[in-house]
Amino acid sequence: MSDTKENIEDKEIQSEEKQEEIVQEVTAEEQIAKEKDKFLRLFAEFENYKKRTSKERIELFKTANQELMTVLLPVLDDFERALTHIEDDKEAEELRKGVLLIYKKLITTLEQKGLAISEVKAGDAFDAEIHEAITQIPAPSKKMKGKIVDVIEKGYKLGDRIIRFPKVVIGQ
Repeated sequence: MSDTKENIEDKEIQSEEKQEEIVQEVTAEEQIAKEKDKFLRLFAEFENYKKRTSKERIELFKTANQELMTVLLPVLDDFERALTHIEDDKEAEELRKGVLLIYKKLITTLEQKGLAISEVKAGDAFDAEIHEAITQIPAPSKKMKGKIVDVIEKGYKLGDRIIRFPKVVIGQ
């Protein structure tokens, strides 16, 4: 009898050990699944971070010169005014050529860095999103109502972003 009792006790102990092993295996598999899920989430988060920083970096390169370009725009305006006044003076032909040469070189350099002139002319429809209205005057004709009558100051873009809106006069 003691032999059978021992066998029964051994079998009970073995079945308990098997159950513990099954429980341990299940928890180990659950842990592996949790760690795998955690890893996948972390990996996806890192990929999103890389894409976001790459996009921000590209945007930064496109607009890195914005402050410098904004500061140089009044210099371009001064060159244009100087060229206008020099054209009136017939005796200053050599001076005009020199100023024009410097102006063209400056414009070319800035265009290579992404600066572009916002093309606006009299007769275009006024759009508050891309134009800055300085004043309104009575329209010279009915066709010019709500349209640009005169462009006071050129506008400029750096890439797709407007860094200075063109200043215009609108017909009323």
